Formats: sequence, structure tokens, C-alpha cells
Amino acid sequence: MWELLFPAVLNGILLGGVYALVALGLTLIYGVLHIVNFAHGTLLMIGMFMVWLLAAKMGIDPYLALPVVTLAMGALGWALYTGLIGPVSRGEDKMLLLATLGVSILFDNGMMVAFSGDTRSIETAHSFSTVDIGPALVPVTKLVSFGFAVVVAGALWAFIALTETGRAIRAVAKEADGARLMGIRPARMYAVAFAVGTACTGAAACLLLPSFYVNPGVGNVFILIAFTIVVLGGMGSFVGAAFGALLVGVIESLGGLFLGESLGPILVPLTFIAVLLFRPNGLFGRS
Repeated sequence: MWELLFPAVLNGILLGGVYALVALGLTLIYGVLHIVNFAHGTLLMIGMFMVWLLAAKMGIDPYLALPVVTLAMGALGWALYTGLIGPVSRGEDKMLLLATLGVSILFDNGMMVAFSGDTRSIETAHSFSTVDIGPALVPVTKLVSFGFAVVVAGALWAFIALTETGRAIRAVAKEADGARLMGIRPARMYAVAFAVGTACTGAAACLLLPSFYVNPGVGNVFILIAFTIVVLGGMGSFVGAAFGALLVGVIESLGGLFLGESLGPILVPLTFIAVLLFRPNGLFGRS
């Protein structure tokens, strides 16, 4: 049994590390803007297509493209918020929610026109390389992706916890009017938070594509997982998002082991419901 359980749990942890990046970006945007960003999965899909173009057309390794794609997606997030989402919403939460939904629909259809519905993937020099870890045979791509995910998540934590901009973001998230009295411009911090959250999708795209596929609908797959992780961990909780991502990854992997690929994913929503029955605010959420 150990020979089966250990590889499954390890695979779930490695997968959960990348899920965490997607969920952390969504958590940051929710924690500051207090809305669920419906465009988050679409932006991840755009990032994955960006990585695919760099790899398939220019021969750039996805891991080497990580800084470029992360910065590019951050710039896109900033431009989207300052040029469209912010002005359209006019500071109203309901309008902000609808604006992100509109962006999602617009980009989903635009990418469908540009790339059709075909599924694409890439192969790199390390696509089929594996490493022995105990009884588990681990793909190098998943191991490297997990390592990069930990580094990026640590950098995000340091940015939010230790920098002046990070402290300003936390101040606006807690009390926007009080932050304004201290000379902080909430609108600017909203744009920064949206840009950083979008940049996380760029980093996640680079880490996902070596072992995943991309098509114009792939964002819907990950946004459902990200929503589950964010609510499960506790809305707005960074620790909860990280823990929830690892938990979802392990449950998904164990479900595939014991129930098969078709029925395995059902364990994730069942766990989600069970946790919320006893912890309505999530594992790390506050009332």
C-alpha cells in the first residue's frame, strides 16, 4: 500500500504547489478589492498561450520565460484595471464584479477566434525525464515547477509583508478610508493588487504548461479549482490558500488512485462541502 500511497500523495503535493500560485493571485485580489475576479481563469489561459507561443515559435523554455511572462501578465493586469475595469466599475463592488465577467467573456471569445478550439501542448528537453524519490517515479517537470512555485509564493509573501507598497495594500484592504487619510491612494493600490494577482497567473502558466495543455477553455478548469481552494482555505487568507491548494492537490491525486480518473475528482467537492459544514468561513477564515 505504501508503494501506491506515497507516489499519489507526492504527486498531489507537487500539483498543489502550482495550484497555490493561481489561488494566491485570486486571494490577493479578493482580499483587497473584496470581489471575486471572474477574469482570473481567462488571464491564466492568456498567460499559457503566451508561454506556448514563446516555446513553440521561438524555442524558449517555459521556465526561462517565467520572468518575462510574469512581468507581461502583471502589465496586462495593470492596464486592464486602470484602463477598463476601474473606470467601468466606478468603485462599486457589483459593477466591478460585472466588469471582470465582461472581460472574461470578451477575452475567451477573442482567443477562440485567434487560436480556434484546438488543444495545444509543448515538449521540452526535460518533458520525459524522471527522478526516483523512494518508491515514486517523479517527472522532472513537476518537481521543477513545484520548486519555482515555492520561490514565487515566497517572493509574493515578502512583497506583501515587508515592502512599503505591500503595507499600503494591506492598509487599503483593511480600511480604505483610513488609508486615504494617511496619504495612500486606494485606487492605485487596487490597480497594484490586480496587477500582482494577474502576474501570479503568468508565473503559474509557465509552471503548468510543461505538463499540461492549453486551449481557449482551459481557464474554466482552473478557475473552478481556484475558487474551491480560496473558499476552502478561507476567503482572503494567504495561509489558507496555500494549505487549501496542497489539500486539493492531494485529494485529487488520491481520488484518481482509488476511484479512477473519471470518478476521482468527485472527492474534491465532497471534501469542500464537508469542511464548510463544520467551518463555514473556511479552514483559516475569520468571521
